[in-house]
Amino acid sequence: MSRKFLSRNSYSWIKRSWFGVLLALSMVTVMMLSLPLNAQTTVNRLPTSELRGVWLTNIDSDVLFARDRLQNSLQKLDDLNFNTVYPAVWNWGYTLYPSQVAAKVIGRSLDPTPGLQGRDMLQEIVTEGHKRGLTVIPWFEFGFMAPADSLLAKNRPQWLTNRRNGSRIVKEGIHDRVWLNPFRPDVQQFILDLIVEIAKNYDIDGIQFDDHFGLPSELGYDAYTVALYRKEHRGKAPPKNPLDREWLNWRANKITKFMERVFKAVKTVNKNCLISVAPNPQRFSYDFFLADWQKWERMGLIEELVLQIYRDDLKVFVKELEYPEVKAAKSHIPVSIGILTGLKNRSISMEQIQTQVQKVRERNFAGVSFFFYETLWNLSQEKAETRQATWQQIFPTPAKYPNLLLGWKP
Repeated sequence: MSRKFLSRNSYSWIKRSWFGVLLALSMVTVMMLSLPLNAQTTVNRLPTSELRGVWLTNIDSDVLFARDRLQNSLQKLDDLNFNTVYPAVWNWGYTLYPSQVAAKVIGRSLDPTPGLQGRDMLQEIVTEGHKRGLTVIPWFEFGFMAPADSLLAKNRPQWLTNRRNGSRIVKEGIHDRVWLNPFRPDVQQFILDLIVEIAKNYDIDGIQFDDHFGLPSELGYDAYTVALYRKEHRGKAPPKNPLDREWLNWRANKITKFMERVFKAVKTVNKNCLISVAPNPQRFSYDFFLADWQKWERMGLIEELVLQIYRDDLKVFVKELEYPEVKAAKSHIPVSIGILTGLKNRSISMEQIQTQVQKVRERNFAGVSFFFYETLWNLSQEKAETRQATWQQIFPTPAKYPNLLLGWKP
């Protein structure tokens, strides 16, 4: 319609309407420009499928120790558009859920911490998490590791491995740890039974392992392992150097074979249970924990990789994202990045966290997960309200969990 056919009143109305539209667009533009650069990037490039996970642990955190607290925490995560939780279920030599397997071997069916008694924490997370659309992947945190003074270590001393000098204690911070021998059939069966118990009895979306599913490379000089090595090497003793390449490879391959058993056993009882691994970068995992996740991924034993890159130096952080084995895994399975949000005595700023999330998104990873829940906004030098507001900027809209079994594509 040309202007000459419009009445004066009609033309005035159209001018007012267009002025309103232009004013609205201007306001939106001003608001976008006023956002921090990271927030603008988040809004402009926000993926519709993205892992937004957090680890829930019983160390330096009370989130798991009361039903109401746990339920409120899951609701808060849902409100802030997180979509995945990784609750610890095997920690400090105990299960955090009622376990018949643990009761038989350890003598207790549940961690003795008062807040867990009379409850099935894992079932609560599955029920309440799924009610809110959260993906629930139990985290088998301690793997083959146990506290040196645990009932497990005391009841099964023959299961423990040691260094060449016979010592067993491995320091983890201030804590004394020992390690179950992952090459012994009875140890393997115990760990496998715990895993299958979870996969079979709970409606979980996956189960997750990390470097503790390997073994510190300084260990493995116990009598059982030495005898096994001699048997397979015509009587030759293991090398004195724990980092000898052949000795590393022999032990790492044994753990890989066990990983195959775990994968098959889990899929037999629950074909929809994803196998997730959250290791350190490959070189560290292999050399220091005999965890060859690069090989596991090539063999199809991993369906989700969450690479722990807990680095303050941004250049180092970015460098870890760009190694060939990481890029190769990205072409096969969802690969996400684990980001440290703080520790009990170490506060990490939301600026650093936000910048690292941006770097991950720029490289088209499947998502991010954060260690650990309590440091998202509680254990920090910054105010909880300020941190929660920033999480709303990082995750302003919901996103689907990138599930390989439901058609995720790289």
